[in-house]
Amino acid sequence: MFQPLWFLVALSISIGFTIERGYGDLMAGAAIVDITPVSFPVLINGGMTSSTATSVTTPIHARAIVLNDGSERVAIVVVDSCMLSRPFLDEVKAMASKKTNIRTDRVLISATHAHSVPAAMGCLGTDADETYLPFLRIKLVEAIELANNQLEPARVGWAVRNAANYTAVRRWIRRPDRIAEDPFGNKTVRANMHAGRVWDDVTGESGPEDPDLSMISIQSKAGEPIALLANFSMHYFSGEKPVGADYFGRFCDGMKSRIVKEPAGVRPPFVAIMSHGCSGDIWRMDYTKKTPIEFETIKIEDYTQGLVNIAAEAYEKIVHDEKADLAMSEARLHMRYRVPDQQRLDWAKPIVEKLAGQPPKTTAEVYAREQIILDERKETDIVVQALRIGTIAIATTPTETYALSGMKLKLQSPLAQTMVIELANGGDGYIPPPEQHVLGGYNTWAARSAGLEIEAEPKIVEACLEQLENVCAKPRRSYIQSRGVAVNKTLSMQPAAYWRMDETAGPRAVDSSGNHLDGFYEPGVVFFLEGPASQDHCLDGEVNRSAQMAGGRMLARVSDLGDQYSVSMWIWNGMPLDGRDVAGWMFCRGRNHGYLPQGDALGLAGKGENAGKLIFQSGNRDWVIGKTVVPRWTWAKVQFVRDGNTVRVNLNDNPEPEIKTDIPFDLPLGVDDLFLGGRGSRDSSWEGRIDEVAIFRKPLLGP
Repeated sequence: MFQPLWFLVALSISIGFTIERGYGDLMAGAAIVDITPVSFPVLINGGMTSSTATSVTTPIHARAIVLNDGSERVAIVVVDSCMLSRPFLDEVKAMASKKTNIRTDRVLISATHAHSVPAAMGCLGTDADETYLPFLRIKLVEAIELANNQLEPARVGWAVRNAANYTAVRRWIRRPDRIAEDPFGNKTVRANMHAGRVWDDVTGESGPEDPDLSMISIQSKAGEPIALLANFSMHYFSGEKPVGADYFGRFCDGMKSRIVKEPAGVRPPFVAIMSHGCSGDIWRMDYTKKTPIEFETIKIEDYTQGLVNIAAEAYEKIVHDEKADLAMSEARLHMRYRVPDQQRLDWAKPIVEKLAGQPPKTTAEVYAREQIILDERKETDIVVQALRIGTIAIATTPTETYALSGMKLKLQSPLAQTMVIELANGGDGYIPPPEQHVLGGYNTWAARSAGLEIEAEPKIVEACLEQLENVCAKPRRSYIQSRGVAVNKTLSMQPAAYWRMDETAGPRAVDSSGNHLDGFYEPGVVFFLEGPASQDHCLDGEVNRSAQMAGGRMLARVSDLGDQYSVSMWIWNGMPLDGRDVAGWMFCRGRNHGYLPQGDALGLAGKGENAGKLIFQSGNRDWVIGKTVVPRWTWAKVQFVRDGNTVRVNLNDNPEPEIKTDIPFDLPLGVDDLFLGGRGSRDSSWEGRIDEVAIFRKPLLGP
């Protein structure tokens, strides 16, 4: 059979070079294989119920890279597929290993999560397309084999750029009086996807976004491009008629047109790849904007071109390393499903019986069938991997992983140059961090799409970190938020306690003062949201982080405060001011679970003529009301001072007090319980963010 010149040259180089080169001299090959279905109609998953496609909008592909350092040989494959099951991928890896001698645990295969591609795995209302699967299996093996046959001496480089304008949080917290119903008929939905479309229904985003567009560039030693592995956290563009590759395929084509200079046929084709970053709670629509017209009307071609422009600019500046050795590690974890109890089974069984084997047509039917499936399976095994290419690391999860989880891995990875690829080596559904389960919503409803145990996220993150430590042969880094000018100023004032509220998980709120007075987050708090004045509180462009209250509080105890103490804190109210009489209580000193208002309490007035103004209440006395409206979704700095009977509250470092009054302290002096985000009575708890809270055992003189 005729072979192009580039294939014969690459093959001869590969055979000869394996003998002469030294350890750590990298070889690489890449390939792209068309996986567009040839038989129609084809099932399409990614929606609640099943659908089919009869035509092709854009071709879909499997893109592969094989790397060899003389000691290790690894394969990376990214597939234009919504999800791929672990048993199916285990079959692919075994077949590829027989043809290439690459160990099965040295093969990484991930899905792009496009929702406009054939159903390679059953999920929700759609079954796997059994006609397409054998074709896909052969094509994935072909991609690995072809990449392996094209090995040539190579070098590797890294780049990362901020692409925040192309990704946003899609999961928003609903206000406490607007809790929605789940498919099982219960009002449990405190947070859900796309709830931010209606501002009056929500209090804020439920987590952070990850803006990193990261890239691993692989070139020949002469500088010719071999492959580019990009990674970005954005769920999918949507709206494309299937079959189509969504923005993932368009990005690959766009980068190829920007990078490749030689005419086709001179050497093996350059392969650009876009892998799926941690996007379980992410989409492109930024609901923080009142009228996001540019996101409603933007075309997929324009969106993709924007990402290509960012990536191409970064690519030109990549410095490549010619001595990059390889290490790869894999772990298989046993996980339980959240199986239904008897009451839910009794609800599900008659619904499924009426289906009589037909696909479900309604959300209730979909979730009823899912309960039967989970009850039958009960448990599963999942795969996590870590790969090191010189000073670059890759971690994988087999799940739809929240952006926060990916950031935990990047911030703690032994190597700063780390990307996280999700939906790799399996399609095991959403893994919300445990605190997100408290808030409910689609990402938590028990099904194959979100069925793993509540503690799955911390277990998977920990397993990934252990694998990263293994391949990097060094310990994980400790994440500590940097200290800017404002932080150092606060510390110089010797606070009794200082909570920066920058945790990535609860329940501990770390005291940064050195006095070890850690607080405790209750359920109903989410983490790592953007905080106030990053340029003042952090260094080198780092984003300041905060906690967001969604029914929970942070509890702490600072002894010997007496009736002379001060509190400095930043607040961000998410509750519509006309939603209730008190928009929220941000701080209280008193007793927990008290029925009546007690102690000193600071809050924000709700509906009425004083909406948005600070309020102070001592015990059950009348409010003392401030002067200035604090706008919703805006950071404000508040300083509260009690000096015996005198109380003063200042706003945004204004020397003129918002509140100044004489009111005796109404609790015994030994009561030292503090509540951030609510009162002891839990009346009108704070719905929003709190950050940079410092407690002083003295009355501060002024802001």
